[in-house]
Amino acid sequence: LELFWSAVQAVKEDIQRVANRLASQLRPEEQALFDVYLRMLDESALPGEVVSKIQEGIWAQGALKQVIQQYIRHFEMMDDLYLQERVVDIRDLGRRLLSHMQEGEQKHLEYPERTVLVSEELTPAMLGEVPKGQLVGLVSVKGSSNSHVAILARAMGVPTVMGLVDIPVNQLGGRELVVDGFEGQIFASPSADLRAFYQAICEEEDELFRGLEELRDKPCETLDGHRVPLLVNTGLMTDVVRSLSHGAEGIGLYRTEVPFMIKDRFPSEQEQREYYREQLEAFAPNPVTMRTLDIGGDKALTYFPIQEENPFLGWRGIRVTLDHPEIFLLQVRAMLKASEGLNNLQIMLPMISNVSEVEESLHLIYRVYHEVREEGYDVHMPKVGVMIEVPGAVYQIRELADRVDFVSVGSNDLTQYLLAVDRNNPRVAQLYHSYHPAVLQALVRIAQDTHAVGKPVGICGELAGDPGGALLLMAMGYDSLSMNAASLPKVKSVIRSVDREWAVQLLQDVLLLDSPHVIKSCVDLALRNAGFGRYLRPVKTPVCEPAAL
Repeated sequence: LELFWSAVQAVKEDIQRVANRLASQLRPEEQALFDVYLRMLDESALPGEVVSKIQEGIWAQGALKQVIQQYIRHFEMMDDLYLQERVVDIRDLGRRLLSHMQEGEQKHLEYPERTVLVSEELTPAMLGEVPKGQLVGLVSVKGSSNSHVAILARAMGVPTVMGLVDIPVNQLGGRELVVDGFEGQIFASPSADLRAFYQAICEEEDELFRGLEELRDKPCETLDGHRVPLLVNTGLMTDVVRSLSHGAEGIGLYRTEVPFMIKDRFPSEQEQREYYREQLEAFAPNPVTMRTLDIGGDKALTYFPIQEENPFLGWRGIRVTLDHPEIFLLQVRAMLKASEGLNNLQIMLPMISNVSEVEESLHLIYRVYHEVREEGYDVHMPKVGVMIEVPGAVYQIRELADRVDFVSVGSNDLTQYLLAVDRNNPRVAQLYHSYHPAVLQALVRIAQDTHAVGKPVGICGELAGDPGGALLLMAMGYDSLSMNAASLPKVKSVIRSVDREWAVQLLQDVLLLDSPHVIKSCVDLALRNAGFGRYLRPVKTPVCEPAAL
């Protein structure tokens, strides 16, 4: 009861604080909405029912859940649309109360200096729970190495193992672990010999990267003079620091959903503007390509839930933001204002599946551009591009490219959709293969059709960060490659050491093969024969010393 009443009081204070802060910006009738929340928290209202259930012997969180679900059922059955919509308020109150109750139980949790976070299912929010500099590894029972969380973790330089379906999570607390990001394994309570083995791997990796540092300021250019700009995928400011130290020439994909994920509400225009300005300033005058909000699939916002049976085939990416133009318009306004004086912004539209989505998006972007100019901001119209992730878009490349300034391939999702493999499902993760003949044929077609209408084409996905994959993409004609910062030095070293003609011949050879595993082996063999065997290990640094959980 103490826990519950302290949560009620804390939520009341939160709501009152927000109401006071917004008082000058809201009309009285809008301000009254906060009073509705506060009245629902009166002792005689919702809290009274929770207390009754607690007194019956139900634990506090369970009692709260039962009452909230009961309220939701009642309101959903009402004929009045206004009352039906109060379900959203009730859910929000329930989440706020539960959040405070959970925080109350976790106050004394102290993270050790070297922490491995082990979870039934990792979420982006978890990455920010461990104090800065103390997170050295992540392990998840659910998901796969291609999930959005795993990609974010790699971007942060944190070794991650996903899909360990049989690990006893509850028995790992407090034990020393080695997280092997190369082989996708973990070792609990390792022996001295095992520690020494992983220490040697870590030192070998450090030595390799020290040798690559001298390439930082050199262009990514083949021996016969073919230039391929190497860009980075970012979402956090920590990515930017690492990217600049590795010699990135710009941002090929800035995941704008990351700032949305780490908050408990939609960030304001000013907050978004500050996030975007940091990225634009860090890379100016080089281009920064910002993808508009891409939620849905495996990227959920707690305050904007999307419940679907098939989320990857449902309401996600551009579909969400065009159905909610207020979100799209606010985001583009923040982007444009953030670019003032720098003018290195490029905007990219995710999950495009038809021409009408592009035309509607362009209409909204032009509208915002003129509004921002009228407000006195001296901004240039940014280049606008489309992301090719949906197989249907592969067959409309010319029509799509005709309407925009550039095309970029999201190879992770394109591979997932072409092969009908959910990359977060460990049961079928082994069927997800970037070197699948169908994927390579689609990538070749995209490059050819985009160049046929005179537009540049880039790619941002895990394939671009693989040395062998980067060579094939360069041979296909991709004008830029965007990857995680950790991959950049190795990719640059390989490209600078070969002729483009050599890569073209390799591409022609593998396009004749019909097995993804044979293609991968063929590419690896070619790299080994060219002296790049040391680069074939996945670009992830394992934890070499056991880390406390």
